[in-house]
Amino acid sequence: MIRKAAECRKESREHMRGGDGTVHITHFATTEELYEKGRLFGNITLNPGCGIGFHVHEKDSELFYLIKGEAIYNDNGEEYPVSAGDVMICPAGTGHAITNKGEEVVELCAVIVYA
Repeated sequence: MIRKAAECRKESREHMRGGDGTVHITHFATTEELYEKGRLFGNITLNPGCGIGFHVHEKDSELFYLIKGEAIYNDNGEEYPVSAGDVMICPAGTGHAITNKGEEVVELCAVIVYA
């Protein structure tokens, strides 16, 4: 199966998880296509000043691959600078946040899988 970019579902979330600005998400697959093993496989875009607020993953794990840009990643309360090529993993029972404090757009590939 091939899904063209124009066929992917897009959504925008203001103040996602209490973060600043509007986060843009492009969904690459549905939960059914993930065989109910996860709830997200997609692209997340953070414009300058935008971010996803701190939240804990209770029953799932989230993985980010930073495609473009630089951001500040909060890994369970500790903040770290991250840049293109970095991978961030938030296992079930831990929390995270990410903020674009730079002047360039940040793009992430995100996957959420059930624990």
